[in-house]
Amino acid sequence: MAKHTAHKKRRRNSSGQRQFRQQQRQWRDVDRAQSLKIFGRTELFIALGLVVMTLALYAQVMNHQFILLDDNLYVRKNPIVNRGLTLTGIGWAFTTFHASNWHPITWLSHMLDCQMFGLNAGGHLMVSALIHASNTLLLFLFLRRTTGTKWQSAIVAALFALHPLHVESVAWVAERKDTLSTFFGLLTLVAYARYVETPSWKRYVSVAVALVLGLMAKPMLVTWPFVLLLLDYWPLQRFHWQPATRTAGFIKALMPLVREKLPLFCLAAASMVITFIAQSHGGAVRTFVQVPVSLRLSNTIVSYAKYLFLTVWPSDLAVYYPFSREGVPFWQVVCAIVVLAVITVLALRQASKRPYLLVGWLWFVGTLVPVIGLVQVGGAAMADRYYYVPSIGLFVALVFGLSDLAAGLGIHRIIIGALAVAALSILACLTAVQIGRWRNNVSLFQYSSSVTPENRMIENNLGTVLGASGRYDEAAAHFGKALRTKSDFLEVISDSDIRENLGLLLARQGKATEAMEQLNEALRLNPNNAEAHDTLGVLLLRSGRAEESILHFSTAIRLKPELAGARENLKRAQGQINAQR
Repeated sequence: MAKHTAHKKRRRNSSGQRQFRQQQRQWRDVDRAQSLKIFGRTELFIALGLVVMTLALYAQVMNHQFILLDDNLYVRKNPIVNRGLTLTGIGWAFTTFHASNWHPITWLSHMLDCQMFGLNAGGHLMVSALIHASNTLLLFLFLRRTTGTKWQSAIVAALFALHPLHVESVAWVAERKDTLSTFFGLLTLVAYARYVETPSWKRYVSVAVALVLGLMAKPMLVTWPFVLLLLDYWPLQRFHWQPATRTAGFIKALMPLVREKLPLFCLAAASMVITFIAQSHGGAVRTFVQVPVSLRLSNTIVSYAKYLFLTVWPSDLAVYYPFSREGVPFWQVVCAIVVLAVITVLALRQASKRPYLLVGWLWFVGTLVPVIGLVQVGGAAMADRYYYVPSIGLFVALVFGLSDLAAGLGIHRIIIGALAVAALSILACLTAVQIGRWRNNVSLFQYSSSVTPENRMIENNLGTVLGASGRYDEAAAHFGKALRTKSDFLEVISDSDIRENLGLLLARQGKATEAMEQLNEALRLNPNNAEAHDTLGVLLLRSGRAEESILHFSTAIRLKPELAGARENLKRAQGQINAQR
């Protein structure tokens, strides 16, 4: 009897397993059928057009050069990275806080580029362009699948591909982390859409893995669990709340969705902790003494409004926007508050009828939080690259909103299409010009200087690159302008740094006495300027004052042990003294 019962149980278990496998096959068949239904021939042509258009626009980066800002730090003068993929390099990528960040996937991508292209900047940049094109494609596929719209999704993706504010993220080698983290972030959204259609632990794991890879490329995605909650509201429509139930009903509807994402929130929190440690370790995080709360808040509010303005009028784009020592004008703060308040109220009032407005607006506001300046990292007041991910929310709200408005006004589709093509064509032209400005240091810094005239960091960098190319008089003029310009609020470039560079320029011209005067002044302003000690030591050594040079070389090594040139110069000075004896 017991054997007979056990046999029946095994039969039931076997039957249950067959049913489960059959159900799994049915789910896969449904997914496949839905995919074929959603992505037809028109969608394939749109997808191909988006990719070709993006790559054609960014093809010019193949002739571009590395940029003085951060490219040396990340690739060109990073011996671990530019050796390509090695076991030592892979271990270093996962353990280093170099460049005040922890992003091992980004380091590995740079190593792979060096393995394939060496130090040919065009190859590195073309890979970034390919990733940008992939991001455009992923965005289109995600929106097409979740919203059910074809042309609105295509226009959002086209705006993402063609907007001039995205050039910085693509045409700058050091910003590979931007495009790469967004690639994994969009993969996370695609995986989440599949999970929502047919929930399973395997599909949830795919969401988590994509998010982890994105966070390991750049911690910008710490807001992604909140983005998934927004998508639950629209377009996935998983947030079932009736306003009549008030706050209690809202919380009851929200809590299951939050609990579902707790593991993802934990991943984001871990990334935040690691990032804060890395940036604090590198000295990148500014204290409240350096940047008071009042300045942070005013700059945050105005920066949100500036990003909105640049969305519709993308002009005067610079690689560096400095803080003003005078702070943010009060009238700008007031105007920004009014604009942001009006948009927020409008989005909330239209939430039930036009949920994409609220979702798009909160996507924009929320994903900018890590880089908007509440936690001030570095010296920039804002940056074009920070707009790369948040722009998606604005584009969704803008395109879907205007589509509804046009339908309500009865505007013919041909007119709508013509206007869309005209707008995208204008953006493509502006982007092509902006990409060209990134072709080398001189063109980039000259343009940035023209649109941000009180920018001493840009003037200093322009003087440096002009001096290196032998244009000494022009370089000296820019160093002089940098010294006359008031330092920005955070003193990213100090008078000591500028005078050190001016001294090096004068030394190249053979004006040793004037060069040493500038270097001595640089050391008076900042006795801990290791590079100035090293350069002054070289000039003293050339003029036969080897014993004096040893003091400066030794000081440079003490202040900056990794300064290899100072060690070589010290050996030369000691050898000269020994030869004289």
